[in-house]
Amino acid sequence: MSRKYSGIWPVAPTPFDLDGGLDIVGMRRVLDCMIDQGVDGICILANFSEQFLITDEERAILTKICLEHIAGRVPVIVTISHFANQIAVERAQNAKDLGADMVMMMAPYHGALMKGSAAQTYAQFADVGKVGIPIMVQDAPLSGVDLPVDLLVKMANEIEMVKLFKIECAGTAAKLAALIEAGGDAIEGPFDGEEAISLLADLDAGATGGMTSALIPDLIRPIISLHAKGDLQAATDAYTKVLPVINHENRQCGFRAAKVAMVEGGVIKSAFCRAPIEPLSPRTHDGLMRLLKPLKPIVLNWGK
Repeated sequence: MSRKYSGIWPVAPTPFDLDGGLDIVGMRRVLDCMIDQGVDGICILANFSEQFLITDEERAILTKICLEHIAGRVPVIVTISHFANQIAVERAQNAKDLGADMVMMMAPYHGALMKGSAAQTYAQFADVGKVGIPIMVQDAPLSGVDLPVDLLVKMANEIEMVKLFKIECAGTAAKLAALIEAGGDAIEGPFDGEEAISLLADLDAGATGGMTSALIPDLIRPIISLHAKGDLQAATDAYTKVLPVINHENRQCGFRAAKVAMVEGGVIKSAFCRAPIEPLSPRTHDGLMRLLKPLKPIVLNWGK
């Protein structure tokens, strides 16, 4: 079955200067680097963009700057997650007005205890759907909201704009397989997430795309392409080669990995993290570089 959406759609990191302010020049360089990495699309303002450390004013600035700078070179997803339906709708409308190709959103939640029910989640996605821009559902552990397959299928069938699904919960491959089987053609973009830590199993289950960080999308994209062509052994070999880096990023570094690598490669000047996030320890940083350098990814040489 052919799916409309496929390929690698990584999340753009948000660079800050050493004083913690937005590095606008660096942001543009990040986007140019990602396009040179051969990405099929770019997601902005996601969790790996440190959306939880960015003010509403900064969010507005970044949305405008990113969409203007990318200027249609690749499709752009704008993350709009918020607990309030009205704010999610306003963010979706703003993204659409500025030329975004789609939006991504988690289920409504706030903290550990305020979580949207199935009915409330459906209602929020339906409200955003009225804006008329394709929606990617982010099924992420961070929200703490359970999104059962039957709810996802119901949204895909009944809310016209709900088209893509980034699945990164526990047991991703099994959920993707069940979602695709139950949803059929309504599941236009079944995507893997969480830095591709389970990419191969997810592709086997029917995923057609992945949303990773901006660390090594140039090395992950061929895995997706090879698998789509049916060359499973070549895809497996390519995945095995990069898995240690993926594991180190996923388990040790998080969103800091891409920024550290971009400093190393001259893309941005600072890997600054806003408190309470701490910078990578020298040990973790050195471990990442030791795994990354032999692979010669674009990120390590782009700005040199």
